Amino acid sequence: MASLTSHIHCQDCSMSSLCIAQPLDNDSMVRLDTIIQRRKPLQKRDLLTTAGAPLQFLYAVRSGSLKTYTLDDKGVEQIIDFHLPGDLVGFDALADGHHRSFSQALETTMLCEIPVQSLDDLASQMPTLRKQMMKLMSSELFASKQLLGDLNNRSAQQRLAHFLLTLSQRFAERGLSGKSFRLTMTRADIGNYLGLSVETISRILSALQTDGTLAVKNKLVEIRSLDQLNSLAGH
Repeated sequence: MASLTSHIHCQDCSMSSLCIAQPLDNDSMVRLDTIIQRRKPLQKRDLLTTAGAPLQFLYAVRSGSLKTYTLDDKGVEQIIDFHLPGDLVGFDALADGHHRSFSQALETTMLCEIPVQSLDDLASQMPTLRKQMMKLMSSELFASKQLLGDLNNRSAQQRLAHFLLTLSQRFAERGLSGKSFRLTMTRADIGNYLGLSVETISRILSALQTDGTLAVKNKLVEIRSLDQLNSLAGH
């Protein structure tokens, strides 16, 4: 356990309401906290999980961000999710005990490790915790399927607008600005995720900046017209 983070507990963490979807009572939080380990930070491009590796931990993102992706037979990457503070990583391995994807840090990232065996033992004693874990897994599955549905039959502009609005909402849920934020993923990552080319991403961002919807400077994005962005997303 890293000494500089050992004093941080679930009860004091500003992200606990996100990674524990509905706050547990104090006694349950204390018991959960006893099994959680605070690991040393990942640096940009460090791998957290690899496809095929056995499941040992679930991970809660405390700060920073990651991307989750798969590789096809030719080694081509397909990004399936981006993880922000408060998100849980590792649910992909619960089906058969082995990770199905890779998770990689997009920047310096702090995590909490939750040993799966200890969590399972604790959940068997705490029905409320087991219910919460089922709710989190259900929410992640629903979000993934909803995203696929949202992207199908949408134009390139609608896809990118929807992506930016989703990021805005997620940052706001974390007590951060939903109108001005930094993109930790590259434009190539965003294009991979949305099924668009880097050139298309750049062209649309330029157009949105020209019409006053956004202000973009390197990785910094400022939403200047939320109504316009919603309209462009087809909401």
